[in-house]
Amino acid sequence: MPDARRADAKPGRAAYEMIVVSNRLPVDYVEAADGTPGWRSSPGGLVTALEPVMRAEDGAWIGWAGVADREFEPFSNDGIEIIPVPLSASELEEYYEGFSNDTLWPLYHDVIAPPSFHREWWEAYVRVNRRFADAAIDAAAEGAVVWVHDYQLQLVPKMLREARPDLVIGFFNHIPFPAYGIYAQLPWRRQVVEGLLGADVIGFQRAADAGNFSRAVRRLFGYATKGSVIEVPEGDDELRRVVARHFPISIDAGAFEEIARRPEVQARAREIRESLGDPETIMLGVDRLDYTKGIRHRMKAFGELLRDGRLQVEQATLVQVASPSRERVETYRQLRDEIELTVGRLNGDHGELGHPAISYLHHGYPREEMVALYLAADVMLVTALRDGMNLVAKEYVACRFDDDGVLVLSEFTGASDELRQAVLVNPHDIEGLKDAMTAAVEMPQAERARRMRALRRRVQANDVANWSATFLEALTGAGKIPAGVPATLRTALDRLAATERLLVALDFDGTLAPLVDRPEDARATQRARAAVERLATSDDTRVAIVSGRALTSLREVADPPAGVLLSGSHGVELQLDDGAVTIELRDIEHERLTRLTSLLEETAAEIDGAWVEHKPAGLALHTRRLSVADGAALQHVARERVESELDGITSRTGKAVIEFSVRSSDKGESLTRVRQYLGSTAVLYVGDDVTDEDAFAALDADDVGVKVGQGKSLAGHRVRGPEDVAELLEHLAAARERARASERESGRRA
Repeated sequence: MPDARRADAKPGRAAYEMIVVSNRLPVDYVEAADGTPGWRSSPGGLVTALEPVMRAEDGAWIGWAGVADREFEPFSNDGIEIIPVPLSASELEEYYEGFSNDTLWPLYHDVIAPPSFHREWWEAYVRVNRRFADAAIDAAAEGAVVWVHDYQLQLVPKMLREARPDLVIGFFNHIPFPAYGIYAQLPWRRQVVEGLLGADVIGFQRAADAGNFSRAVRRLFGYATKGSVIEVPEGDDELRRVVARHFPISIDAGAFEEIARRPEVQARAREIRESLGDPETIMLGVDRLDYTKGIRHRMKAFGELLRDGRLQVEQATLVQVASPSRERVETYRQLRDEIELTVGRLNGDHGELGHPAISYLHHGYPREEMVALYLAADVMLVTALRDGMNLVAKEYVACRFDDDGVLVLSEFTGASDELRQAVLVNPHDIEGLKDAMTAAVEMPQAERARRMRALRRRVQANDVANWSATFLEALTGAGKIPAGVPATLRTALDRLAATERLLVALDFDGTLAPLVDRPEDARATQRARAAVERLATSDDTRVAIVSGRALTSLREVADPPAGVLLSGSHGVELQLDDGAVTIELRDIEHERLTRLTSLLEETAAEIDGAWVEHKPAGLALHTRRLSVADGAALQHVARERVESELDGITSRTGKAVIEFSVRSSDKGESLTRVRQYLGSTAVLYVGDDVTDEDAFAALDADDVGVKVGQGKSLAGHRVRGPEDVAELLEHLAAARERARASERESGRRA
């Protein structure tokens, strides 16, 4: 991006190309003992993820300063422009403590506590969201990227789009999104969903959350959804595509490990163990004091283990860090009283001098002290009843460079989707939780090390920098693409290789074959062809080439190996195992095709370098040999002529080509048909064109989509060009062969 401060900004106002909007700023207002005011960085997961991006783009961060009834002028802090938004004490009570944390928070966490619905809270929520939106509208340059965060600001995307349709708008929901039966309780359910649909990309922690949101959209508005894409009507017969998919957030894994390796932090970990009586097992819980975190369930299970003699207080102790949270909300005050009563009772019943049953700490700690606690803990208990992600689980794993320690993890956290080598539990099942805790205590060292190594690989491959880059790439398609296959994609391919029946679906031009001026000269690279042949001979693996080319052209240029399926003309033609199948055209479609042919050939004849490709159900006007400006102008003329003279014609724009069809079909429909025909359990789809987005939209949560080259995309991964495609196919082929060999070996042992 260019320098974020626009040269033509309005007098007295800076304009920024990159803006983050969140409830809180990345800094807190503080006053020294002598009353001197100042600002202190408030490092958290979101700040860690976005600080490098904001500095690189000279971006602006909009949020509340943490002090009610105070207004602050914008200022710079460590390379980031800060734009404070004021909140009054009454707004803090109604918008934040009320609607955000006593209505939305419990509702979005499966009504673990009952939500409260008050109209005056909703009115404050709308008013404050408008204030945040106005601040972004004033600060944003033409075409700026605005990334809005979390449940406190769900109305902001629509407000931005209505006032500034030029903006690129992203939203990330850091907490869960509930099933429709729960969400429907919200009296303002339509307004909130409408607010979110103002974004171009809506991110969630889990695939299930994105699915819940899409179902809510269908139930409330009837909008069509296809995979992760929601088609939102906009204007006369216009549809705007909104992407709603999961982007699991993470941590700065390298920074946590660096702290853990410091000698003074390791020494502090030893001091902690000694201060607790040096027990055989230290169990650790680290949470905000919140009813969603399962602290009561954890303590109940631990108390029963002591009561039943399955654990002895001399051998095992529980350390519970519960940092203060929303202490002005009555539900949280009651929770603190209940937990402190439980701690007192368990220590009274089971504790001994020098050996407390539970060490309870109701305050926050600096990061170095938390890392020391992680190193001291033999078992990490993350037993949330519902959690968007839970970064504590990932922090613990990142710190355990010694490959020791056991993570007991609730299956109701987003982290459980990734950290499958943890001991997964249902925290509502107290007996199951007790069994998991004792299994963690008794786990052999070799198994602890094996599990922790796998967990660490996952956390290191998917760190917070990858999270922010992946979201912004989906939002903008920007950024330099390095050569090779990224580590995150290799991890995804390794996971895919273990599926039962794999479908590898590939675009041809620009994916297997470099783009050339003469389409008939296109050929797959030697590496790509060899990798396709290798995959085609692998057990329970099928390869399909999915192209916009007519099937006859595709056969000629692809020269597919035996067993490779072909889809041509964007799914109008399919060559399956029993030969080619072409959808027969009706009489009216033949008439339209004849007229369409005449129109496009006349248009192409008007400028040298343009040509028409004939397909069974349509035609393509190619402008690859023209300049970008001339090609775009000719495509515009062609579209206007066709739309003014013919009905029932669909069109799609690709790279230097515009295609018209008398029968609607796309690569997504074709991919779905091939998948159903084969009964595939997982799919890899790789493509480079705008037309491949339909296929990416049709992928399921466990599938893998790879975009080749630049441009906004629904795909979760990206590589630079055909040579990198060949490399990723080679990696997949090798991983698939290893997985099949391992299965055969396991079968022989059985």
